[in-house]
Amino acid sequence: MKHREEEEEEEEEEEDRLVQILDDHSDRNEQSKKTKHRICCSLEQSTLSHSRSRFLLRFLVLHFASFLKRNFPFATRLIMGNSRTEIHLQRLSSRHCALCLLLPQLIPTSPKSPTGFRCWGRFQPPDRTVPASTRPRHHRLYWCKIQWPSPPIGPTYHWDSLAYEALIDHDNTTIVFVKGLNVSQKRAMDPSQFECVYGSDFTTSKLLLLVEVLSIGQEIVRCITPLSILSGSRNVNSSVKVSVRGVGKPIMCSVARPDRRLDPDLPSQKKHQMCVCTMLLNQAQFLREWVVYHARIGVQRWFIYDNNSDDDISSLIKSLDDENFNITRHVWPWIKTQEAGFVHCALRAKDSCEWVGFIDVDEFLHFPSGLSIHEVIGNFTSNVAELRINCHSFGPSGLKRVPTKGVTQGYTCRMAAAKRHKSIVRPEALNSTLINSVHHFLLTSGFEFVTVKENVLVINHYKYQVWEVFKEKFYRRVATYVADWQVDQNEGSRDRTPGLGTRPLQPPDWSTRFCEVVDTGLRDRVAEMFTDPKTR
Repeated sequence: MKHREEEEEEEEEEEDRLVQILDDHSDRNEQSKKTKHRICCSLEQSTLSHSRSRFLLRFLVLHFASFLKRNFPFATRLIMGNSRTEIHLQRLSSRHCALCLLLPQLIPTSPKSPTGFRCWGRFQPPDRTVPASTRPRHHRLYWCKIQWPSPPIGPTYHWDSLAYEALIDHDNTTIVFVKGLNVSQKRAMDPSQFECVYGSDFTTSKLLLLVEVLSIGQEIVRCITPLSILSGSRNVNSSVKVSVRGVGKPIMCSVARPDRRLDPDLPSQKKHQMCVCTMLLNQAQFLREWVVYHARIGVQRWFIYDNNSDDDISSLIKSLDDENFNITRHVWPWIKTQEAGFVHCALRAKDSCEWVGFIDVDEFLHFPSGLSIHEVIGNFTSNVAELRINCHSFGPSGLKRVPTKGVTQGYTCRMAAAKRHKSIVRPEALNSTLINSVHHFLLTSGFEFVTVKENVLVINHYKYQVWEVFKEKFYRRVATYVADWQVDQNEGSRDRTPGLGTRPLQPPDWSTRFCEVVDTGLRDRVAEMFTDPKTR
């Protein structure tokens, strides 16, 4: 059996050989085209066919998927269609460029050989701001494009114009979630300018039902539900789709089927006083601490909206459910639709939850007063339907690695001023438009919100964690009206990280940033709650 040192040496030799292959092709093209800064090379499949070593295959399986999603998401473009699939990658190392060329041959869903791929390279001066130990060994970066035939997987749709989800509300109206209406945040539109359309085939007007739109705001449309849908069986409804169109305009494409119907009879006594809803992406390593803590302070039910996680979070949720935590996972694949997802959750929770908190997995409710969540909620009158809770943003607190005892024990230094707020709401008090801004909802007339005092209830938001955790946020953000980190928009807004810009490059002083006030309140409370008295 070879020693680990010998294996690492072989891997380095393999990488050096690939670098030489790629650079040789690049140099030949550079000489032929006499270009100083831009080098274009075209690599044949046979060039790297002999390079399918154990090292490459292992690297591909273990790292390439996460590399695409996390390290270079802002420079990756995926095009999928009936006739072809393309992946465009930018700013790659030579090793990743080589893997890029091997990828079409190894994807199980692509039985045919790739129809073509190209790789470009250019010299990249070393970044002197990056520590030498983490600086790439080779400074030629590559741009790759892969194209191969796609198997027939059914119709494809443009995400910027699509009715993607629907359900029948407790009042028998249909809620349709739509991308592409271009409705401004927190604004409602004139419903008379739109129609809801039901049918199994939108290409022929003979088989369509046109009904009235009751309200339309943001990406959410409330429609009258035809009696044929309300009285039909689930099997019949599963063949019917619902969409929206502007008066005199084409019908939007749809994959939304009104086959999920909420119970129209709300119970007089709800099963849970306090529930929590969250939308997450690859947060499995932090979910257990978040659930166990909030269960101890009085949360009884968790709705987890999984926004395309690939960290086996379903297994963790099943494990928590087996441990008698009332937690369920709802697959919500739609990108940048957090507001719509929260509406979907609020509607589902209406028949079982008196109150629903909408917080992220890095946000923890903290009661400096020592009260419980049930005591705080019970102190407000019946016309109060939303509690707005200020958030304190915590920094890395001097740490450079993920704290082994959990975020509440590891991060103890925060910004002095509270940033934004999150809310706990009564779901039956939401305005019929269901307009929200993630942080709070528009309420029905007669209900009001209250901002809770910080000495009673506050949210510890572990927003700026150690770099290896924080950089994952550059993959994408889930809110509809918030620009992704890598997009050059609104750089001065509070949605941005101060001083970071649009590139996921670790600042040298990251571990000491965002530290203005030492706050060990929740750390001490958690230690007291979960420490065995016999071991004190």
